[in-house]
Amino acid sequence: MKKIIIPVLMLLAGFAFTGCDDLLDAVPKDRLSADTFFKSESELQAYSIGFYELFPTSDLYVANDDHFTQNNMSNEGMGKRTIPASGSGWSWSALRNINTLLENVGNCPDEQVRVKYTALARFFRAYFYFAKVKRFGDVPWYDKPLGSTDTELLNKPRDSRELILEKMIEDLDFAIANLPTGKSAYEVTKWTAMALKSRILLFEGTFRKYHAGDPTLATLPANAKDYKWYLAECAKVSAEFLQTSGYGLHSGNVNTCYRELFTTMNATELMDEVILARDYNKAYGAIHSSGNTMTVGSMGCPAMTRKLVASYLMKDGSRFTDKEGWETMTFQQETQNRDPRLSQSIRTPGYKRMGQETFTAPDLKVSFTGYHPDKYVTTLDQDSYNNSDIDLIIFRAAEVLLNYAEALAESGALTQADLDLSVNKLRDRVGMPHLSLADANATPDAFLTNPAFGGYQSSVLAADANKGVILEIRRERGIELCQEGHRYYDLMRWKEGKVFEAPFYGMYLPGVGVYDLDGNGTDDFEVYSASATSKAAVAKKLGSDVILKDGGSGMILLHGDVSRSWNENRDYLFPIPTDDRNLTGGALTQNPGWDDGLKF
Repeated sequence: MKKIIIPVLMLLAGFAFTGCDDLLDAVPKDRLSADTFFKSESELQAYSIGFYELFPTSDLYVANDDHFTQNNMSNEGMGKRTIPASGSGWSWSALRNINTLLENVGNCPDEQVRVKYTALARFFRAYFYFAKVKRFGDVPWYDKPLGSTDTELLNKPRDSRELILEKMIEDLDFAIANLPTGKSAYEVTKWTAMALKSRILLFEGTFRKYHAGDPTLATLPANAKDYKWYLAECAKVSAEFLQTSGYGLHSGNVNTCYRELFTTMNATELMDEVILARDYNKAYGAIHSSGNTMTVGSMGCPAMTRKLVASYLMKDGSRFTDKEGWETMTFQQETQNRDPRLSQSIRTPGYKRMGQETFTAPDLKVSFTGYHPDKYVTTLDQDSYNNSDIDLIIFRAAEVLLNYAEALAESGALTQADLDLSVNKLRDRVGMPHLSLADANATPDAFLTNPAFGGYQSSVLAADANKGVILEIRRERGIELCQEGHRYYDLMRWKEGKVFEAPFYGMYLPGVGVYDLDGNGTDDFEVYSASATSKAAVAKKLGSDVILKDGGSGMILLHGDVSRSWNENRDYLFPIPTDDRNLTGGALTQNPGWDDGLKF
């Protein structure tokens, strides 16, 4: 957040919890002076500003999965994760700070202020624990700051995810009841808490549905709530949000309104949809590198894959992958008459940079698939490293619409009226035809389950009477929320990690030759066999710089020399660091399938 009072933060840094992120590296109680702080709203506000650092930055625009990849695959995708000694997400300092406020908020004599900041801290505690559950499954629950003498608590075993979810929901219900009800682009409100609750309940409901009987859920108690309870609660809170919050969808020109969400310098202008955003401004030194990441070749070369490009529907609502010969369509051919969100997410023919009059083609030095991302890219002055200050959205109403539809579809309760209240509003925004429940279930899209393209393979999904519409909602989610930090954990909750074993592809190329990708009469890209023959901006040698699926022609094959594997009995959770297991003498157990060599 921009309006941070630096001297106050420096003061807080002096008594806040410093040191190693290890939970067991606890701060001695005699270093705290909480009894002299937390006595006013200004002090509570200054302290709680640090909680906002829990929200992601680059993770919102940098992805490495089956829809957006980079020049190097992730260790998760390759099956090459190792068990760390420490770190790797097993960090608890933020929770200590949250619980410290909760323990000392009573110092403030103003009850109204106490309740407000208790609600804020409990929101962030739920947000903190959601990240831990997604990554590690069962984790210890702590609702007080731990000191160095709290040996019993420091060495406690993991609690069941059932208990963790119950506590998270309790925290969010308190936050919903007590946070401010006015809209705020940059501060957590009641509506932010409702959006987070919707997100958490959908995750847990679908995780329990698709992972039933797995080792990841082996510790659930016999009386644990079933997946339908979580999905019903998700639909309930999502519906309440949609009916009472006053949020909807940012609309306007169907060819520009979607992209406007990701190029704004001031999210307060988009509060018709934006529930919460991170506030950036160069004048305050609040900056990030989205422009640099998408426009230079040294930041991982992020690129959309053909799997996602092919899933965008035609403008008339028909399936692109039902068109004869779609596999061998060139870039100019495949980008014609598509869902307008495609041309607002990547560079397509006719693309111009913001503030520029000349056409700009996809740059295959920067984006190896040829599908060059354009979300989070604005004017040329934002292209240098750490020089972007567009606001980044954390929560927006479109996600709640999708959560509502998916929760009902997965539980078997979806109606056409529900689709019209949710997915079809997203389609209206960009002038796309409506999704029909009956049509979707009558003819499920074979492309979305095609293993050659990393399609969905879950046997639970295959047997679902709502398979067709579930696939369509997943399509809509992948398109609407692409490059916004959701995809990896969507795959985890759906039990679809096997998609990482399928090849990743880019655009189709007929073979050696020169390509005018944007159709403006200028050579943009050349594939050569011996040496380059043109003045194309980018030239790559066939077989070494660029590999095509069928040798002399075909879709660009990414990571072709990389072996990848997915262990269904292990890889849906991350391993617990060995140092932390050692420090608890084995009370902290390892996740299923991960052998760290420790003898307890």
